[in-house]
Amino acid sequence: MWQGLILCSTLTLAGFGLANLPGLASKGISPLVLALLLGLVVGNLPLTHRLPSTQPGLTFATRWLLRGGIVLFGLSLTLQQVFALGFKVLLLDLVVICSVLIIGYQIGTRILGMDRETTLLTSAGSAICGAAAVLATETVIRSRPAASSIAVATVVLFGTLGMLVYPLLYPLAGMNEGLFGVYIGATVHEVAQVVAAADAVGPEALASAVIVKMVRVILLLPFLLLVGQWWLRQQASDSGSAAGKPVIPWFAFGFIAMIVFNSVIHLPSGLHQILVLAGQIALTMAMAALGFETRIEKLKELGIRPFILGFILFGLLLVGGGLASQLLMG
Repeated sequence: MWQGLILCSTLTLAGFGLANLPGLASKGISPLVLALLLGLVVGNLPLTHRLPSTQPGLTFATRWLLRGGIVLFGLSLTLQQVFALGFKVLLLDLVVICSVLIIGYQIGTRILGMDRETTLLTSAGSAICGAAAVLATETVIRSRPAASSIAVATVVLFGTLGMLVYPLLYPLAGMNEGLFGVYIGATVHEVAQVVAAADAVGPEALASAVIVKMVRVILLLPFLLLVGQWWLRQQASDSGSAAGKPVIPWFAFGFIAMIVFNSVIHLPSGLHQILVLAGQIALTMAMAALGFETRIEKLKELGIRPFILGFILFGLLLVGGGLASQLLMG
């Protein structure tokens, strides 16, 4: 197992190193994304097949380190943050998430002719919290590495585009700074991208955006519970057999437990930062393993359609999310 873990650790260190370079740090590019790209490059090198067996370590990273990282991610949130903006925020996030998931799945499978795995992962990443949602959903439906990698690529691409578009849109939107922050938090893909886009608008926008985004992240738990049972029924319908035992995402309950713990127990600042960093490292190692296991030929088979879906969902978030924010929160 140690060979695979050493490989993931090396890619993770490289990802964090690149993310802290001045040119990349200012753009808010996550170490998760860079580790995925590095893993993709290394995994497709001609000499890779000569490496000692790395599969046990890679499997450990994509399963247990991924779950542990998502659990520790809960230490970044508190219930006080969630309750600060009230019930309307929850309603807004529910409207955005449900609309993107339903519309995205229908367009992807029925109009674009995409497979269900890639469609669901791309829609989940756009609707909830970017790469973290893709990875969490992947553990429930047990998708192919290529489907997960392409879904991560789409949400990173259009989330990064959002970081540039939203600050330019602010003077034209007719919203006050706080409301525009709500709009950013309800519609931008990744947490880091939300912070970057809202910070470019102003401090009031940043405060509102982060809280609204955190509510979206918390809604990952009910989504995983529902999608796991729905996915089993879809598979049973295809095979004509009875639905199997649902996959219960216990790690998602751990995620919620960490949010509650962080809300009532105040850990020493140094210990809290160490645990949050440990979660980030675990997620980054999982992303590196995912990239390493993805083959370029599999990505080529998926073609441009996932990016078309990602673009459509980006437009839906940009326009529909803005209207929903004004109607529900304005």
